Amino acid sequence: MIQQTVGGLLALRAKQYPDHEAVVYSDRHLRYTYSAFDRLCRHVAKGLMALGIEKGDNLALWATNVPEWLTLQFATGKMGAVLVTVNTNYRQAELEYLLKQSEATLILIEDYRGNSYIDTIFAICPELHTSEPGKLESARLPLLKNVVVIGDKAYDGTFTWGDLLQLADQVSEEQLNQRTVSLQPDDVINMQYTSGTTGMPKGVMLTHSNLVNNAYNIAQCLDFTKADRLCIPVPFFHCFGSVIGTLACVSVGATMVPVQEFDPERVLKSRRRKMYGASRGADDVHCRTQPSEF
Repeated sequence: MIQQTVGGLLALRAKQYPDHEAVVYSDRHLRYTYSAFDRLCRHVAKGLMALGIEKGDNLALWATNVPEWLTLQFATGKMGAVLVTVNTNYRQAELEYLLKQSEATLILIEDYRGNSYIDTIFAICPELHTSEPGKLESARLPLLKNVVVIGDKAYDGTFTWGDLLQLADQVSEEQLNQRTVSLQPDDVINMQYTSGTTGMPKGVMLTHSNLVNNAYNIAQCLDFTKADRLCIPVPFFHCFGSVIGTLACVSVGATMVPVQEFDPERVLKSRRRKMYGASRGADDVHCRTQPSEF
């Protein structure tokens, strides 16, 4: 068993493999080494702390596989907020139910597949139109104070992603370090909502230890190493994406190659690769790749 937090696991890999690529979004020409990605996650963690989010507070994330989702997964793992993953297909009633039950701060993208996430949150919390960011007083969701929109466009009563990054400057590295060392592997750090097949969805509470050890054992079963690069088209809001995908990679120092949403052509382009070495066969889906191919 690995006695490590999600945030601590990333920090460990950044120390071991600082110049090795951690994240590659091939369709965005976006690349982060482990050291650069760790620094970014620390910065976002400080932004969350500046919003007043404390250890153990819930943070709901309603977004596709955008880079900010990945950053928030490890940022919350460094500052102790419980990441509540939100199904991208949710509609108003489902989102309102989740936010009421989880009592979470909300971070969201603008829309997905014709479903305006912005219109949805304004329908639930019309008070946003007249609220100062961070000071929402909602009749339906009295505990919701902060809404952050991923993007540059400013909406009434909300913070932009850029605002969050600027707020990070209000929190020192030492303050983040103090928060980080207070986290324990047995602390809850993720809440996965069930599908609700036999009743209303339930928030399943998962600890750092649950996630890190599940991911590491999956990586071992798949014979993952630092040399591997994994294309991840499955949604991050599901444990398939955020544990079997992202965390399994970080558990061994492999490279994450996410796809924002599933598209066969985009996935095939992301997976284009050249084989090298004799350690793995031509039919092995986990073949090692030339870094330049992504």
